[in-house]
Amino acid sequence: MIIRPPSEADSIILQVTVGCSHNKCTFCGTYKDVRFRLKPDEVVEQDIDFAATYCKRQKRVFLADGDALIIPQRRLVDLLQRIRSKIPWINRISLYGNAKSILLKSVEELRELKNLGLDRVYMGLESGSDTVLAAIKKGADSTTMVRAAKQVKDAGLFLSVTALLGIGGIKLSAEHALQTGLVLSAISPNQIAVLTLMLLPNTELYLLGKSKKFTLPSQREMLRELRMMVENITVQKSQFQANHASNYLPLNCRLGRDKEKLLAAIDLALAGEKKLTPEHLRAL
Repeated sequence: MIIRPPSEADSIILQVTVGCSHNKCTFCGTYKDVRFRLKPDEVVEQDIDFAATYCKRQKRVFLADGDALIIPQRRLVDLLQRIRSKIPWINRISLYGNAKSILLKSVEELRELKNLGLDRVYMGLESGSDTVLAAIKKGADSTTMVRAAKQVKDAGLFLSVTALLGIGGIKLSAEHALQTGLVLSAISPNQIAVLTLMLLPNTELYLLGKSKKFTLPSQREMLRELRMMVENITVQKSQFQANHASNYLPLNCRLGRDKEKLLAAIDLALAGEKKLTPEHLRAL
């Protein structure tokens, strides 16, 4: 299974790694039975040749799987050079990068990748609460997340950061919402993408839910969490999107320009005056 951000729906999906280099998050079951590895160069080369022949209308490339930025610098440089050489009409290359893989590279190395066509990095913050981050085994605390984000921005790359509603459960809901808003403000990413937690049977968090050690917030509690998060985001210019299929309330606006409108829309939903996505239509 290959996953990609919603905004990469029309991109060429070039799988250069298999699985996720971290693969310990309690909420994610995408790669649980997959051992992380780099795909052989000759296989990637064949995929690039296929794209060069059959994907002439697509202008973007997304490098999959879960954390392509972990690829060693020289190998990643070579990959981007091959893409530029064989698919010269591509105008944007994107990938996932976790805090560890970002910090393994210097700002100068990230700038080198940018000069070769890398345009944006998608980083999963999930929560700004260190308590929540430790509980979900994210592998980084909020300070590390902010430091990694700064490196991406200092390199001149577009930074998209994901937050996950419900990941603190009912017990840590308020702390999660508040701290996530504050950390997103400290990061000030180009794009904030909010998803809503769905418990998957092959995850540790699902088992915790079955044993009553984790309680997923209700639909209404998720909306309250979203409101508190937005209240505490003070960025001046960032695209805010909660339009993923997992969300109850689809939203797409600019912060801080549209903050009051965003809060008003959430209030209407809380008051029952705005239609929400029914459970059967939600998906990952």
